[in-house]
Amino acid sequence: MENYSSFNDEKSSFDNFELQLTEQAKDFLRETAKWATFITILGFIGLGFMILMGLFVSAMGSQMAEAQAAMGQSSPIPMGALGIFYIVVAVFYFFPLMYLFKFASGIKDALNSNNTERLTIAFGNLKSHYKFIGILMIVFIALFVLMFIFGIAAGLAAFV
Repeated sequence: MENYSSFNDEKSSFDNFELQLTEQAKDFLRETAKWATFITILGFIGLGFMILMGLFVSAMGSQMAEAQAAMGQSSPIPMGALGIFYIVVAVFYFFPLMYLFKFASGIKDALNSNNTERLTIAFGNLKSHYKFIGILMIVFIALFVLMFIFGIAAGLAAFV
């Protein structure tokens, strides 16, 4: 019989040395952490405004519906549902911000303490951030495609 070694059993030349960060790479990571912190702070502020707007629209929804009815108008979307939609979007927006914040603080800690394990955890949080954003993009693209198909179907049904 022939002796086949699997891909996992083979060692590459990169396995023989440990990856080290240059000072320039550390400076890039420090600057990236600062920008990630800035983006996270703005994101959490925006998140707070979204939640406040959702609560406001939900609370004022019935009064706005009564005012519209008094003027003989109607809204295609109930205001309470729109307020709840804002809050749901805010909940989904929280998770990528949390991962980005953990990445930024983890990078700062790892570089200050020269700790490889903290660096690995920080990069894991960055991976989770992008994974969450990617999944959300796939979901939104699928929803847009469905809305497009239903829009065309509704438009065609109007002519029939």
